[in-house]
Amino acid sequence: MQQQTGTQRTNAKILFVTMPADGHFNPLTGLAKHLQSLGCDVRWYTQDLYKEKLAKLQIQHYPCVYAPQLNQLNFEQFFTDRVKHKSQLAKFRFDLEHCFIRPVPAILKDIEDIHATFRFDLVVADIMSFCIPLIKAQFNVPVIAAGIIPLMETSANLPPAGMGLVPADTLPGKIKHKVLHAITNAMVFKKVNAIFREIIAGYGVEAPAGNVFDILYRSADVVLQSGTPGFEYNRNDMSANIQFTGPLLPYSSGTKAAWFDERIAVYNKMILVTQGTVEKDINKILIPTLEAFKNSDTLVIATTGGAHTAALKRKYACQNIIIEDFIPFADIMPFANAYVTNGGYGGTLLSVQHHLPLVVAGVHEGKNEICARVGFFKLGINLKTETPSPVQIKNAVEKVINDTSYAQNVKRLANEFACYNANTIFEDTVKKLLQTNKTSYRKTYQQQAATL
Repeated sequence: MQQQTGTQRTNAKILFVTMPADGHFNPLTGLAKHLQSLGCDVRWYTQDLYKEKLAKLQIQHYPCVYAPQLNQLNFEQFFTDRVKHKSQLAKFRFDLEHCFIRPVPAILKDIEDIHATFRFDLVVADIMSFCIPLIKAQFNVPVIAAGIIPLMETSANLPPAGMGLVPADTLPGKIKHKVLHAITNAMVFKKVNAIFREIIAGYGVEAPAGNVFDILYRSADVVLQSGTPGFEYNRNDMSANIQFTGPLLPYSSGTKAAWFDERIAVYNKMILVTQGTVEKDINKILIPTLEAFKNSDTLVIATTGGAHTAALKRKYACQNIIIEDFIPFADIMPFANAYVTNGGYGGTLLSVQHHLPLVVAGVHEGKNEICARVGFFKLGINLKTETPSPVQIKNAVEKVINDTSYAQNVKRLANEFACYNANTIFEDTVKKLLQTNKTSYRKTYQQQAATL
């Protein structure tokens, strides 16, 4: 597969499959549009929530028919029992079972219907698409898993994934993590492992060893991991099919005028704060940050994701505060001095790319793993809570701005990011997998013909 300059194009049929959340969908749009530019017939299976976005991208959308219309905006209402689970681990286990694992048969049925009219040659799925182990077996096509979250594969060198723990550097710490592995396998993953393996076995497929995350990583032909080794803990037992790509970022046509406010040129210090699009409780990070810096000499730009924007504008009608539903981060980050966030993976990588140190405060939906890495690699300060106080945020922001070591660490990682071209890596991977699958199919056909 070459771009127009290489003359060779392809008409390969590629199906994208993503879970219905912005952090799973948006990072793959850049790759999808790149494949489309090479002549691939790119189509996308996901919830109706992304129908309009896909139409704007000129990518055909396949809706969920058998699978529930469950998405980031309604899952709390969809699963009313979730509120009964108070602890981080209890919510984690509940989400794995009900949001990700149990819908797999319905999702696979939808994909079967798609395959009847669109004979795709390859599937690209975000790593949290639990249908990954069954796609290759059912449709005999390669599967690329896109790692849009930190690596969750089990490692003997690391604590259990999902708990937001950092690697141990002492013998007692390593022993503790070994014990935690046994505990999590027995308590956290036991039920979901059994359910997931039962579903997979029902299709006559043998699942790889390990817990539910290991099955996903080890079932895909290739896992293209967003980020670089510098933002991942050292491990000597990572599966050979995992490859870093640099940051996977959303597609941008570059046709819109850049966002700008004249106050950017007035203030010497500026911070960007967001809770993403999933978290709607503005009391967690947005309000504490606005309280910390209202009527100060620091310009605060807050993006709400559409949560209570008008009310916040009325309450914080200060000269040094700008509040909007959405603003392209690439337009703001070059001017900012710090980024306050609950730890969305895409936003965190984008912040690093723009040499912007972070203050992170996130726990649920896997954000504890991202925040832990920010703190471990000293790219910013991990507040280790999802409900920080204004004082905590103010002190942390001032520290990451005034202590130049944070900016130096971020710049070092940003330079590593610049050594990776995600589109090129992705393109080469698709080409190799399609060629390998074609050769394998031809060999199988010849073997079958020889027996006739």
